[in-house]
Amino acid sequence: MSEARGGRSAQLKHTGLRPGWTTGACATAATTAAYTALLTGDFPDPVTVVLPKGQSPAFALAVEELAGDRATAGVVKDAGDDPDVTHGALVRATVRRLPPGSGVVFRAGPGVGTVTRPGLPLDVGEPAINPMPRQMMRDHIARVAADHGDTGDVEITVSVDHGEEIARSTWNPRLGILGGLSILGTTGIVVPYSCSAWIDSIRRGVDVARAAGHTHVAGCTGSTSEKTVVAEYGLPEIALLDMGDFAGAVLKYVRRHPVDRLTVCGGFAKLSKLAAGHLDLHSARSQVDKRFLAELARQGGADASLTAEVADANTGLAALQLCAAAGVPLGDLVAVAARDQALSVLRGAPVAVDVICIDRAGTVVGRSDVR
Repeated sequence: MSEARGGRSAQLKHTGLRPGWTTGACATAATTAAYTALLTGDFPDPVTVVLPKGQSPAFALAVEELAGDRATAGVVKDAGDDPDVTHGALVRATVRRLPPGSGVVFRAGPGVGTVTRPGLPLDVGEPAINPMPRQMMRDHIARVAADHGDTGDVEITVSVDHGEEIARSTWNPRLGILGGLSILGTTGIVVPYSCSAWIDSIRRGVDVARAAGHTHVAGCTGSTSEKTVVAEYGLPEIALLDMGDFAGAVLKYVRRHPVDRLTVCGGFAKLSKLAAGHLDLHSARSQVDKRFLAELARQGGADASLTAEVADANTGLAALQLCAAAGVPLGDLVAVAARDQALSVLRGAPVAVDVICIDRAGTVVGRSDVR
């Protein structure tokens, strides 16, 4: 069996589901079109962008407005077969030139939220445009600027029609992101999740890895954790299982079809749910339990004051940061607890397990030993 038939890409194909585009990819396309029009007078339609993994999708424009020192373009989000609340939303980007040396400045327009509480990967007061979409927009501004001899100093205002209303169906209000949606995405691609199709693809991934003779496989929650595992262990693609939120599906299938070693790698907050006993890590079906994290922190040496702060933290990341500042290894404690939960699901199957927790940038913030 060829290596090309296994791993994450084969799982995606096996589901038979149509992928879509993130709000970050849509905002990047709109930004690229608007800036091009600002410099040339013409909107490229469709506009092609390059995503972090090298894909080059083309986006049709739904809005074109050019007036004076600014241009606006809009793209309708297509989430593919994923039941995404932002499917069909109109994402707009308005680009305005700034004096040389100003850099790229981001603003939240109508329907895009503003961060009001700590614990997110953005500072309080910043527009809720996540780090990777920001980088994608910066990169495309730089490319257009180089093509047309401009400095690339611009203000980008991202807005989403009816975004404040749509955001009520998300976790943004609870997280302190007020006024609208977040502009998200690490790869630019929305991976569609049908529970039955995705769980079937996980099983196939295990079968393919075992048939190819691989004794060490990794269950990853996404592309960033996949990169971390490859960097840590040099695993080939065929040994990588895109488990998404379905940690239980991986563990239960490996219990029946053992491999020598299973590494589970994912974001700290997601794996804190596994540590607390949840096997479905989707935000609609399980939540980060700050009281559970507070108890782990207490066991790790946190005093009463810090324990109370962790229990009241806005997000899992905020709890992690509080503990890191106090020298309490909350990341390691979560990794160990997640490993122990995994072992309990495996019920004595001959599989050694280790867990790696990462932050959004892929930095390892916690790990367990192999047991």
